[in-house]
Amino acid sequence: MDALFSLPALSFLIIPTLSSYSTSLNLLFFYLTWSTLVLSHPPLKVEILGTLAVRILFYVLPSTFFLLFDNALPSAAVGLKAQGDVALPTNQQGGRWWKIALVSVGNVLLGVALQAGVEAVFTEVLHIRSALKVTTTLPMPWGIAKDLLRGLLLREVLQYYLHRYTLHSPNRRLSKLHQSWYHSLPAPYSLTAHYDHPIAVVFTRFLPAYLPAVIFRFHLLTYHLYIALISIEETFAYSGYSVLPSSFILGGIARRTDAHLLSKGKGNFSAYGLMDWICGTTVGDDLLDDVETEVEEHGVPENARNVLKDAKARGRGSRKSKEG
Repeated sequence: MDALFSLPALSFLIIPTLSSYSTSLNLLFFYLTWSTLVLSHPPLKVEILGTLAVRILFYVLPSTFFLLFDNALPSAAVGLKAQGDVALPTNQQGGRWWKIALVSVGNVLLGVALQAGVEAVFTEVLHIRSALKVTTTLPMPWGIAKDLLRGLLLREVLQYYLHRYTLHSPNRRLSKLHQSWYHSLPAPYSLTAHYDHPIAVVFTRFLPAYLPAVIFRFHLLTYHLYIALISIEETFAYSGYSVLPSSFILGGIARRTDAHLLSKGKGNFSAYGLMDWICGTTVGDDLLDDVETEVEEHGVPENARNVLKDAKARGRGSRKSKEG
């Protein structure tokens, strides 16, 4: 487990808070730590333990904390829940919240195991290069930003089509499993982001997140940052809370997550709502509604508001033409 606790990403976060070194020295320490880790451990070990650590730190632990808070202080938690006491884990049928938590964590481990399997097939069976880049060379800031942007956009597209046409197609057996597992919940709460039949989780969580990283062949450090962002998003979007760190991004995602579950899957199939807005499958407020609210709160100039209103009008017009 030494590779897990010597993750350079952790040292990069800790060193600046515990030292007065300059940014250049911090980057040098980070590079030395990363190089030592890559050169002293098998690439697969570094990749898988690193991914596991990121999932634990940014999804499992904070989601577990929220779950314990909901159970220990229900009177305080209910005031924060968008759906009120219905969203409290202890109020849901059969007192099965602990089973849901175990399934969720198990599905997270399944995703990490599948990632390990893909890398093993690539490198040990097919004898080709690894799916992700594991090198001592550090990715440049522009390269990280570019990979994150295109990775998250492709994830949005993949999650929309896989979720809508694989898990909500009435004639598919997987759709019935998805309905009997995830859609049996009356409201989302912490750790339900990965609660579903394991095969369904592969289509809604693993493939949309992992395929963009493989297609664009992310550097491992970029991939870990990418997974950290996704884990944070899932933690808050499925927490059931109405009070979130960002009312614009996380708040909108959380509201659409709630609406998807409450509507029994009539819409809101994508992660951020962009594809639902484009395809006219938004349930409740759409992405542009969130932008409009944010614009009004921050006093954006009138010309920018007009552009936004025109975009909303065009979106509604195309939606009506599809319905007609």
